[in-house]
Amino acid sequence: MALSLSRRVVMCALLAGSFMASAPLANAFELAEQGKLTVAFTGDMPGSGWQDGKLIGYDGEIMQRIADKLGLKIQPALMEWSGTIASVQSGRVDVMLGTMGWTEKRTKIMTLSEPIHYFKNGIMQSNKTNWDKLSDLEGKKVGTITGFSFVPELKMIKGIELSLYDTSDAAVRDLIAGRIDAVIGDPPVVSYAIKQNPDWNMHFLAFTDNSADFPLLTGLGQVVYGLNQKNDDLRQKMDAIIADMWKSCEMKEIGARYGLSADVWFKPVGANFRAGVDRPGDYKLPSCAAGG
Repeated sequence: MALSLSRRVVMCALLAGSFMASAPLANAFELAEQGKLTVAFTGDMPGSGWQDGKLIGYDGEIMQRIADKLGLKIQPALMEWSGTIASVQSGRVDVMLGTMGWTEKRTKIMTLSEPIHYFKNGIMQSNKTNWDKLSDLEGKKVGTITGFSFVPELKMIKGIELSLYDTSDAAVRDLIAGRIDAVIGDPPVVSYAIKQNPDWNMHFLAFTDNSADFPLLTGLGQVVYGLNQKNDDLRQKMDAIIADMWKSCEMKEIGARYGLSADVWFKPVGANFRAGVDRPGDYKLPSCAAGG
């Protein structure tokens, strides 16, 4: 499978000696290892990977550019999703990435960056079905990933039989084998996997619901980076670079390399949950749609 192969490639690259790379000192921030930016990531493309001593993938390439501009060498830390947030909180890593969605709950335990793209959650399923509503999942066997923010909302769906997996790879394997009926995963990750594997005969449909009772499943998603709260100064420096990338539409140029070219990824449509929470009350979400 493509997802499994990508993770094996990442692990081989890490073991090849990337941890030994030296970096210039950057003493402005309180880092896990001085002069280096230790980054937790899952290796699930198109979000993140490691190749030739650099982060790749949409989230990874943007973070690599940020680190370069800050004069920091990336120290890669490949791990399962379930361990990323705890690693940031403990200070073992400085930042986590990998299509992580903004939630108010996460603002209480980390400092979160500006969004790097937007998304709508949905259902990965067989080409034989066209489910795009929460009600379509009633009574179904559904897989998702341990630690995903919307798990409590999925459990509220009537009659759902929910299975939790450590990786997207494991959930997709069970879907292909027919052990579950659908997967609710990271939209960029599952869309990328489907595109790379047409023989799976799967497709992804975004939820058409807009329910106040299921805001994480049906609302506007924002992909962000998560940092330890003691490093809010570092987050602000990152945000300034991200803001410049939005203004130049560099985000969309990077996205095109990873199959994220449609306006839906770069134009916020829906409620702005961050205003008045971890941003000022008059905060506006950045945008880069057709024509800039």
